[in-house]
Amino acid sequence: MGAAAVGVMALVFGVGSFLQGRRASQTESRLAAFTGNASQSNPQIADEIVRDGLSSASGLWGSLLSRFKNLPMFFQQAESPLKPEQFFMVCGGSAVLCAVIARSPTALVPLAGIVGLSLPWGWLWWRRRCRFKKFEGQLSDALDLISRALRSGHSLGSGLQVVANEMPAPIATEFLKVHEEQNLGIPIDQALKNMLRRVPNMDLKFFVTAVAIQRQSGGDLAEILNKISELVRERFKILGQVKALTGEGRISGVVLLGLPPVLFAAVYSLNPDYVIVLFDTEMGRKMLFASGFLQILGAIAIKKIIDIKV
Repeated sequence: MGAAAVGVMALVFGVGSFLQGRRASQTESRLAAFTGNASQSNPQIADEIVRDGLSSASGLWGSLLSRFKNLPMFFQQAESPLKPEQFFMVCGGSAVLCAVIARSPTALVPLAGIVGLSLPWGWLWWRRRCRFKKFEGQLSDALDLISRALRSGHSLGSGLQVVANEMPAPIATEFLKVHEEQNLGIPIDQALKNMLRRVPNMDLKFFVTAVAIQRQSGGDLAEILNKISELVRERFKILGQVKALTGEGRISGVVLLGLPPVLFAAVYSLNPDYVIVLFDTEMGRKMLFASGFLQILGAIAIKKIIDIKV
């Protein structure tokens, strides 16, 4: 079954590649191979068809797999206690458990499996986001600490070590990695860029850029770090005001998005026959699909309204 699917995909991609940039005579010859007209085709053309189709299919799979190349970095950013293979086992177990719990009615089993599969990913994303927010809140104090260390005569590397020793995680962990990379011979600006890749933060990018420019052209790095620290604090003040002004919209979004699933669960627990019509009839399935689509559109619209860039 799988080999047949791969073969069909290879043939389809082969046809697509022929239609883009092949001469008319070659296109006619290769189409003759598909129609079975032996007098207009030859074994070489058939071999080229299979070869081009397989190369196109491999390119497609390569592009799909390249989207997951940053998956180890995602686990590292979240400081996941589970390895990727263990995490995938947890995802499978969660999907099976939710499907078993919702085994009746049968129409809910696929939906429950999808929900169970997405729960571990939601936990991992939430863990990563919380870590980034904590890092962002500690960054201004860390910059002040480095600035004071520079004013007292320490080098930048020593200032990074002071942050690693004096401040809590996660910023201490990241600055400790930078200090260790520097001790192993990696240039400090490259070590800071590696930290920026692990923690993609706008304020941290200012710090990394300032260090790179100062090492090339010179200047008072302590004063620059003080300015960046003040900028970070001002941004936090503005973000606090924005959150206060958009609090009503955020709460409305949570209520509007969470109310339909809660009501569905409540009605299903009280009267399952009243809800099962949505899954057993064609009109009910269409209504579920339309409501889910509108829920997604509403979530996107509310996020666009309350998500103000500072």
